[in-house]
Amino acid sequence: MSDLSFEQAMQQLEKIVVQLEQGELPLEQALEQFEQAVKLSRLSQQKLQQAEQKVSQLLQQQGQENLTPFQPSAEDEA
Repeated sequence: MSDLSFEQAMQQLEKIVVQLEQGELPLEQALEQFEQAVKLSRLSQQKLQQAEQKVSQLLQQQGQENLTPFQPSAEDEA
């Protein structure tokens, strides 16, 4: 699973979410899918953190300021 790209992991995660939302899976399968979704979510988070670290390193090498956390505006949250 760790060889998946971020995009592939997100696609698989989206498919699992759709299946779980439909509510038609037997309990055993739903639990297995949920477990898979948690693994995919963790993998995606790791890949995002790695990308953020790389961007931060590149900015530091260029003498630019550090990244600032994204702050959504009130319009973005609506």
